[in-house]
Amino acid sequence: MTKTCLHITNGDSLTNYLRELDFNEDILTWREMLCEGPTVPLIDSDEFYNTRKDFLNKFYGIVQTEYDLKASISVLDNTKDYDHINLWFEYDLFCHINLIAVISLLHQKEIDKPLYLICSGRVEGEKELKGLAELNPNQLKQHYKNRMLLTQDDKALAIALWRTYCGKDHNIFKPYITKNSNFKYLTNCLKAHLKRFPNQRTGLCAIEENILKLIKNNEIKTMHHLIGYCLNYQGFYGFGDIQFKRMVNNLSAFYEELENKIQLTRKGHEALLGEHNFAREINNNMSYGGIKRNEYQFSTSENKLIKTIAHAH
Repeated sequence: MTKTCLHITNGDSLTNYLRELDFNEDILTWREMLCEGPTVPLIDSDEFYNTRKDFLNKFYGIVQTEYDLKASISVLDNTKDYDHINLWFEYDLFCHINLIAVISLLHQKEIDKPLYLICSGRVEGEKELKGLAELNPNQLKQHYKNRMLLTQDDKALAIALWRTYCGKDHNIFKPYITKNSNFKYLTNCLKAHLKRFPNQRTGLCAIEENILKLIKNNEIKTMHHLIGYCLNYQGFYGFGDIQFKRMVNNLSAFYEELENKIQLTRKGHEALLGEHNFAREINNNMSYGGIKRNEYQFSTSENKLIKTIAHAH
């Protein structure tokens, strides 16, 4: 019997690309964005699916009948013929939270197969970090050739991170920032996650501050133009256009759209100067796993999350 494997990819673009390159083995396409919205630890459960359906419908208008994660992961109900599993995920926070969920799901289903990670990011000869689907065929095949076998410690780390993400204290992530593992971009992702909470001084998270800086420092003509800048200059977040459109809409008090230009309002300039904490005006009630964003603020002086005053009791 020939050895066979299962590929778990981070989305349809990569799945289609692998098929074009004659990867003929089974592929599970992971269609989720667990970096936003509430989560519960047990992934293949009605509570998880209902929680995610409600969130995606409320925040992004995704019809509940279009949520097919349960159907997608049904391939994991019979894995006895797979020799190993390849995990295709990228360098960013979006992918890493999905990755730790996938590894946790395999653990929950008691699937004990060798796990190989194919993770893109820095590519020799390239200035920018690259997503897997952005690699040329030779680069992608080289990444596959150099895939990393995850250790038991790596798996245990992913499981602990998922449990923490679904929990109530995200400061528990801090010790993991300096932990060695085969997740070489994990440090960047955990730092980026903590800075998704409002800055204690300005009330803006790192992404919101970056959006206002992009408007201030560039000639942005249209909303489409702005979203393009956001996608290209977001560091380790890996967010998509629907996420940025929502974030930009939440910041509407801080910029104005003129005939051929988007520019900061006075309030936008004040926010960047840190003259006032604008967290209440932004009023972003997004959940990240087990906690709500507006219940915490990030203290740069203490380098940790602290309870927002209104939620301190």
